[in-house]
Amino acid sequence: PEVAFVTVGAVFLAVTGAEALYADLGHFGRKPIVLAWLAVVFPCLLLNYVGQGAFVLANGGVVGHPFFEMNEGWMLIPMVVLATAATVIASQAVISGAFSLTRQAVQLNMLPRFVILHTSEKQSGQIYLPRVNLLLALVVMLLVVGFGESSKLASAYGISVTGNMLVTNILLYVVMTRIWKSPLGVAIALMAVFVFIDTGFFAANIVKVFEGGWASLAIAAVIVMTMWTWIRGSRYLFDKTRRNEIPLDFLAGNLLKKKPQLVSGTAVFLTSDPVSAPTALMHSLKHYKVLHEQNVILSVVTAQQPVVPDRERIKMETINELFMRVTLTFGYMEQPNIPRALAICRKQGWKFDIMTTSFFLSRRSLKASPNSGMPVWQDKLFIGLARTAADATEYFQIPTGRVVEIGTQVAV
Repeated sequence: PEVAFVTVGAVFLAVTGAEALYADLGHFGRKPIVLAWLAVVFPCLLLNYVGQGAFVLANGGVVGHPFFEMNEGWMLIPMVVLATAATVIASQAVISGAFSLTRQAVQLNMLPRFVILHTSEKQSGQIYLPRVNLLLALVVMLLVVGFGESSKLASAYGISVTGNMLVTNILLYVVMTRIWKSPLGVAIALMAVFVFIDTGFFAANIVKVFEGGWASLAIAAVIVMTMWTWIRGSRYLFDKTRRNEIPLDFLAGNLLKKKPQLVSGTAVFLTSDPVSAPTALMHSLKHYKVLHEQNVILSVVTAQQPVVPDRERIKMETINELFMRVTLTFGYMEQPNIPRALAICRKQGWKFDIMTTSFFLSRRSLKASPNSGMPVWQDKLFIGLARTAADATEYFQIPTGRVVEIGTQVAV
């Protein structure tokens, strides 16, 4: 039984690759994946594994690499080319999945902003993240150099894939109960079947922690720690900033009663807190002593859905004749484009002209504080992550010639 249990962990490697379907579904859609599986992939895999099994049995089990040994002679080189091409294609799917997951994490404020490049004018899901690509390359090279042989990576790969599938089962239960509103009994029954199967595979692989499986757990721990630090630090920064800021409605009322010098045009103040007066607005009043005729307090939020239709993207609220509060909503699979979204406001009666609009952004310089509420190491990690965040102007696709950045210093 012990040998069979360990063998299950090795056999599971035959179904690896299914975890990369997430990226393929996002890039190609469900129908192409289903057709490719039924028409090509499944028949080829079935013939491949049955053929290798027959070859092993015919040779009395004394076989090193059945796939290549059964293709001796002139077929060997084409099979090597085919295997190499399959490796490249599989790697591309994993890389694309990393890009998609990172963008969604950024949209959900689980990671700092990354530079996101769109590689297709027709498919919004085809993206490229240079920093993530470089990080993947460095990690892969370290793993190759560290392990030396692909066979030694099998333990790490097995734990990664089985852990991925086990977590996916749990997330499926969350989606079924919270989003699809499926009956609780149906969700539990379906999840129990898959969890039972995947738990067995995971247990068979987890025993190989000291044989290389620790690498997967270490990488996962680093990612979780990074995301936890960013979420926690962002929450502390938001709470501290709100305590020190003036309520927007109060400021707008006072400025309406005692108007400063007004200048023509529209000012858009980007903020994550639409209730409080943006720091950029306060510093603009302090240093310039003027106010635009029309001032928009703009917030960008991410919805718990991949794409938001244009009719649901804009929420406008007039505070008084000087101020307006606007909330733009994007799906987690969308790349925020503020100028394009604001153009939709014309349909709601607001005359938006990009050439007479100035965008005011606050650039925060963070300093570590012993009273932040986080350990010192986590505080410094959060500040380091914040420094690596992509420029807001580029991320939100705002014309650089229309942007005014105002620096502030905050202790966290």
